Amino acid sequence: MRPRPPAGSGVDVFFHPRGVAVVGASRHPGKVGHTVLLNLKRWFRGPVYPVNPHAREILGLPAYPSLLEVPDPVDLAVVAVPAPLVPRVVDEAGRRGLRGVIVLSAGFREVGPRGAALEERLVEAARRHGLRVLGPNCIGVYSPSTGVNATFFVPGRQGLPGPGPVAFVSQSGALGAAVLDWAEARGVGISRFASLGNKADVDEADLLSYLRGDPETRSIALYVEGVDDGPRFRGALEETTPVKPVVVLKAGRSGAGARAAASHTGSLAQSYELYAALFRQTGVVPASSTEELFDLAVALALQPPMRGDRVAVVTVGGGSGVVASDWLSSLGLEVPELSPETQARLRRVLLPLASTRNPVDVTGSATDEHLAEALHVVLESGEADGILLIPYFNVPGITGELPEKLAPVLRRAREEGVPVVASVTGGARAWGLARRLEELAGVPVYPGEARAARALWGLRLYARWLEKTGGL
Repeated sequence: MRPRPPAGSGVDVFFHPRGVAVVGASRHPGKVGHTVLLNLKRWFRGPVYPVNPHAREILGLPAYPSLLEVPDPVDLAVVAVPAPLVPRVVDEAGRRGLRGVIVLSAGFREVGPRGAALEERLVEAARRHGLRVLGPNCIGVYSPSTGVNATFFVPGRQGLPGPGPVAFVSQSGALGAAVLDWAEARGVGISRFASLGNKADVDEADLLSYLRGDPETRSIALYVEGVDDGPRFRGALEETTPVKPVVVLKAGRSGAGARAAASHTGSLAQSYELYAALFRQTGVVPASSTEELFDLAVALALQPPMRGDRVAVVTVGGGSGVVASDWLSSLGLEVPELSPETQARLRRVLLPLASTRNPVDVTGSATDEHLAEALHVVLESGEADGILLIPYFNVPGITGELPEKLAPVLRRAREEGVPVVASVTGGARAWGLARRLEELAGVPVYPGEARAARALWGLRLYARWLEKTGGL
């Protein structure tokens, strides 16, 4: 078999195709081939071609009996036919001159030796023609800015976020769908999403190499079950992390998890300790849950790395400030007492009952202006490498205009290299204002002090890597 192409080679076709053919397009709602075609017709701005030898038209589009008869322009095929037919379809794609194929079909390496042999035939056909293949056993690609929704997500039942700065690559399709659904509800935008499935051809190294140069991507989140080519993966990480932050959730840490990964996508199990060492040596920010994977990726996309360990906590509630301080300290970050000069400045702009030591507690009697002034003084002091903001949107003096009033100082903090994250508790009104704060000032907002503290920890961990590699 011919060797795998260099990392990143030809991957752009999955996100920027000129035309897309759907092989296995179906006239019947509920079928994978129908849903994929519906999604592409609705989203993609280029030509879409159904391929089905038993239909002349599907969803108002002319259908073609095979890929060989699809007209130009077309350079990507999405395949949703039974597994035994896939190698022949891939061969036709190569003969037709396509550059990429997304294989949604399952029934390959993940089901045992017979499926593994079928997967080898698929790869042989792709390498013979110089095609790149995503999958098999995947749910496809989603790229909102280019209109590529080559997935079988059912419209109206799956949340799909708009364009944004976070790229998400997942070996698990269902987990990927769940995270996209959460991102849409959370208001977090996506630059690119790709489901890798069995990784017969395109793997994490390919996507890392592509995303490293993607101008729409500012951070990369990976869900990984197993890596077949460790040196290739390591090389891609080493080249990517000095340029863009990479957050990885490695599943299969336990024996039970490793067995589940093997049956899920046919991944080989390796010791998690080996991955942990690899992540330390290549500047990866590790995540321990799907929730944290995105928490960290959002912080790294929206805020600068944290250049030191000192954190100022600015809060409307004293108890939340104490909890935040405990979490920050447990993560190896410092919550130092502010200098007498800075405390004197704070006392001049805050209410007499406010606490100025750090945490800076403006108290529940504060107004929008008190919170803005406190942030301004802390930022000007130069005594904080990062700020954890805890606004309470339900106290009498805090109004719905708080996001607009805080935005100038928060944007200035980012420009000066001081990251700010926020912890918000409350219901729909509080979260509406919190998202407004995120939209206006690029401040990631988390439901609770622990998650906000972990976000700052991730920003500090990445900064240490950049310092080590000379990138900061």
